[in-house]
Amino acid sequence: MKRDAVFNEPVLWTGRPKVVVIPPLNRAASAVCAVTSAICTASAIVVATAVHVRPTQLLLFAAWMATLAIAARAVPRWWRSELEYVLTDQHIVMQRGKLRRTIERRAISYARIHWHPKHPGVGDLELVRAVPTGALRRRLSITLPGVIAPDRVWAILRGVTPSTPAGDGHRLLAQRLDDGERVLWSGHPDAGFRRWVPRGLRSVLSVALGLSFFGFGAGTAAQSVRILRLVVRAGVHPESLTFMSLVATLALTIVLLVAAGGFTLYASVVRPARLALETRYLITDRRVLIQQGDDELHLDRARIVDVIDAPSAGGLRDVFLVLDGPRARAVAASGAFGEPPGLGLQPVLHAVADVDAVRQALLIA
Repeated sequence: MKRDAVFNEPVLWTGRPKVVVIPPLNRAASAVCAVTSAICTASAIVVATAVHVRPTQLLLFAAWMATLAIAARAVPRWWRSELEYVLTDQHIVMQRGKLRRTIERRAISYARIHWHPKHPGVGDLELVRAVPTGALRRRLSITLPGVIAPDRVWAILRGVTPSTPAGDGHRLLAQRLDDGERVLWSGHPDAGFRRWVPRGLRSVLSVALGLSFFGFGAGTAAQSVRILRLVVRAGVHPESLTFMSLVATLALTIVLLVAAGGFTLYASVVRPARLALETRYLITDRRVLIQQGDDELHLDRARIVDVIDAPSAGGLRDVFLVLDGPRARAVAASGAFGEPPGLGLQPVLHAVADVDAVRQALLIA
């Protein structure tokens, strides 16, 4: 059997990214930089043809934005294409050349899986380790992007035989359980119309920011009409390069503002509400499973040391699962009290109506 060169441990599985997917944040940053570059280029044409001034600084900034737009997409693709994954009997290793990141198998608290909608059977496997709360709080995780059948890899990591339906992210989690695994309780968030109401200061500020983007876009559109009329009165022909470049500059600016407002409102209101409709909770005799659209959380029951419920909107309760791991007792930051939004699924059951049923299911051995 092949052995790892560093740990000298038997290698149980090796893999590489099947597909290289650009992260959504990088795609958004690339689009913003590309539009900004186009705006600066069109503005440079206006300055050069109308004012007869060399637009050196505008062109340099446009070139810089274009470089960032290309780099935001090219760098992740280049970096991820050379990754290698190695699973030994005690460690999971992600390496690229001489760079290595490792995590002990026994230290993994739970796993997150993100299935790629455009690539069936392929997803990102994120392995999360519970960490202490307080001054020692930090986020320890390792992500294996572009893995074929990430739930199968997670089953191998757990030391169980993967079930036959594993590897199909379109199936419900209840159809991809381990052989002999039984469902003890299932549920979903019971928030109703309240899921469309922003919760928390961050969500309210995001909605306000999105509305302000729309306001700036509407104001810019109104001012653009007045500016174009003044330019025509000043003698600029509507079919000239100067006029068309000015129109392009104003139009792209409006599009950028409206798109930013729409994206902010979608991320703060529409997307959370849509995901709440797609969220399902499962408690089996072995694990706690959460499925939310293309994302999943897999947590072994042995990692749960306590259950805390807290009031939620509408008389419902949020159930927090307190985790434990090697040298990580009372890991509030990794589950008991959640993490900041945007870090993926957490071991929390939101908006649960019957907390006693959840506790009873978790007590069953």
